[in-house]
Parts: sequence; C-alpha cells; structure tokens
Amino acid sequence: MKVYNTLSRQKETLEPIKSGLVTMYSCGPTVYNYAHIGNLRTYVFMDLLRRALRADGYKLKGVMNVTDVGHLMSDADDGEDKMAKAAAEQHKRPEEIAAYYTEIFMRDIARLNIGKPEIVAKATDHIDDMIAYVEALVEKGYGYETSDGIYFDIGKFPEYGKLSRLNLDDQIAGARVEVNTEKRHPADFALWKKAPKEHIMQWPSPWGMGYPGWHIECSTMSRKYLGDVLDIHTGGVDHIPVHHENEIAQSEALVGHKTVDYWMHGEFMLVDGGKMSKSLGNTYTLDQLAERGYEPLDFRYFCLNAHYRKKLNFTFEGLSAAQTAHRRLKTLVAACREANAVTPSDVLEKARADFRQAVDDDLNIPLALGVLWTLLKNPPAKDIYETALAFDKVLGLSLDKAQAAPAPQIDDIPDEIRAIAEERFAARKAKDWAKSDALRDELAARGYAVVDAKDSYTIKKA
Repeated sequence: MKVYNTLSRQKETLEPIKSGLVTMYSCGPTVYNYAHIGNLRTYVFMDLLRRALRADGYKLKGVMNVTDVGHLMSDADDGEDKMAKAAAEQHKRPEEIAAYYTEIFMRDIARLNIGKPEIVAKATDHIDDMIAYVEALVEKGYGYETSDGIYFDIGKFPEYGKLSRLNLDDQIAGARVEVNTEKRHPADFALWKKAPKEHIMQWPSPWGMGYPGWHIECSTMSRKYLGDVLDIHTGGVDHIPVHHENEIAQSEALVGHKTVDYWMHGEFMLVDGGKMSKSLGNTYTLDQLAERGYEPLDFRYFCLNAHYRKKLNFTFEGLSAAQTAHRRLKTLVAACREANAVTPSDVLEKARADFRQAVDDDLNIPLALGVLWTLLKNPPAKDIYETALAFDKVLGLSLDKAQAAPAPQIDDIPDEIRAIAEERFAARKAKDWAKSDALRDELAARGYAVVDAKDSYTIKKA
C-alpha cells in the first residue's frame, strides 16, 4: 500500500514498525456540540483507511481521543474552553455535556458504518499522565511558566513548522490575536493553563489549579497506548498548521526523535462551494439529512465519490444524485444474490486486481467504486454478489443487506399532497430553495416525506 505522507509531501510505501501490525492515532471529536457532516467526512476517511489495511492483512491497534477539556475556542490558546462554554450556555455540568455529545457521536459513526478504533481515550481520564508529560518537558527546558500557564518554547525546537511548511513570521504578522507579552515567542503554545477560581474545569498540578492544553492531550495518549513511535497519525487538514505542528514539537522534544512515520490528512468539505462552519450556520447533521429523506449510508456513498485528499463540495443536488446511485447499486447487487449465471473467471480476477490496486494507491476509493460498477455491467451472478461483498469490506455500504428497490407507491397519495409536491418540484427547478424548503416542511407537517432525484422525486408517507 502507498499512502500520501503530509510530512514528505509525497506517496510512500507503507512499512509498519512491526510486521503485520499497524499502529494508528486518530484525532477524535471535541464533544461540546453535534458533529456535522464535514467533521464526519474525516472519520469516513479514517474508517476507509482502517478497512483497507485490514483487507491487506494487517492487524490494527488504533487510538482515538475524545476531547472533553482543554480545546479553546481558538486553536491559538485564546478564548473560552469549548466544553466550559457549552456547559454554561446549556446550564449543565461539563461531564453531562461530554457524555451526551459523545453518545450522539458514537451513534452517528455507527450509522455510517465507521468502526471504532480499538482504544477510545477520554482526555479527562488522563490528566495525571498529561501533568507528568508537561513536567518532563519543563525539566528538559522546553517548557516555561508564565502567570497564566506553562508554555512550550518553540525557540528550543528548530524544526518547528516542518509539517505545515509555513513561514512562521508571516503567520504571526498576519494573525489577528492578542499578544501575550509573557510568551517568549508569539507562537509558543500552552501545555497547561492556570485556571481562575470560577473556571468549572480544573485539577491540582505543580503549578496550581488548572487544566491541560489541547495539544498535549494527543501527544500524551498516543505515547501511552502506542509507544514512542507510531505508524500513522490521521486527522483533518485544519489540524496541520497548529495542532499537529504542536504535537510534533512537544512529542519529539520529549523523546528526542521522530514519533510518527506517516501523517495523513483528510481534506475539507465545502457547502455550496464555500466554507462549512458552525460559526457560519451552514452545517448539517445526520439527523437533519434524515429529515430530508436521506439515509446515513447515502451520505457515506457521497463521500466515497471524492478522494480523501480532494475538497468535496456538499450540495443537496449532489447528495440526491448519490442517493439515486446508491439505491441503484444496491438493486444491482441484490439482483446478483439469487442469480444462477456464472461470470468468467478472468473477469472476476481482473476486477479483484483492479479494486485492490486502486485501494492500495493511497485509497483511490472513487476508482475502486468504479471497478464495482463496471463489474455489475455483467449479467447478474452469485459470484459477482460474493465479489461485491468482498469489496464492501472496504467500502462499508452494507451491501449484504441490499434489497431490490420496490416500485414507488403513489396511488394512495391525496391530490392536494401531490399538488404541493409538484409545486415544490417546480421551485427546485427554478432554484428557489427557500420556497422548496418551506413546501418540504409543509409536506412533513402533513405526514409525508419527499425524496429528490436529479430530475424527479418520490413522495411517500413519513
């Protein structure tokens, strides 16, 4: 298998530290709110990588953190702790907030057929480990104390910036952040923050009551469970310039050598061609997609059509097209289950070889999916069904549960409901999205759901 290493900016042949075993750390959620589909795309990427590794015969030891303290509103150590802010807004204790949103996150990834890594590590369960890590960095001269915390001195780590390859001085000059005059360098980052008395999340430490910095969490837990060097570290591209850069600095400063062999990052999901962000109010959850008639695996299929290192533009038109294709795929696979035809062995062998070659080329899942579609152009056959299920161990679309799609039942739809649906369809064609959404809501209020395709729609009782 070849994977793209962000550190080297090139594809490299994967050579695990231990033969037959891949160790992997994946940056997990900060559980202060619902995960939106842009977040979830990153975990689909993580899952595809894990599935591909298993298909190649590797055993996995994976770790994913759950951040329930220390992630400030700004990655640059500014603002409130996201957990504390959510707790104050919702009038709940931070642990209640964390438990609720962790449960929702785990439910969502299960609906997307995303398997949990072997170890899921909560930040608040590892406070003592983090304190010991910070103490060791201070002892080695990499950490220093100010009035508000313990900071990492990037001046002691000459390779700082090697992952993002950004000019540090340009970054600082263009940043609009309040200058902390006690820091030795503007880019020095917090290892431990001292907490004011009113802060609702704090623990005793050698530096008084406080809480860990966000970056120290991942370095501490990855080392605790995977050792001084691990094979793969995954996350979203937004982590490259700050979070992962800081992880590298503090991890390598502590142990004195490289700690991750392959850094892999999933690209952003856009929405209607622009940035997707909670702050912009243009995010969607799986539940919100379900309200519009889309199944979670329709969204997973949508994600499979773009390489993980390419931006993916989310639109409902695109999701509807993916839904239609996904249903068609399941229908074709289901038709093969009971078929008596036999497919020529060379056709099956070529499909298997092409599929594996695509997957092993830095997870070229769009090409691998195309191999399956090409195979399904042959007459339905049980051996094609079995091959599709083998492919699905990587794709994760639950093709073993595929059923032939039933014909739409529209005879019992009242005329007034059909009229509203037709009016909405006309609004969609005219790109009047506000009217379209309003009419969809009206249909939902009357107990009907409408499912859009590219040039048509289906209406059914909700």
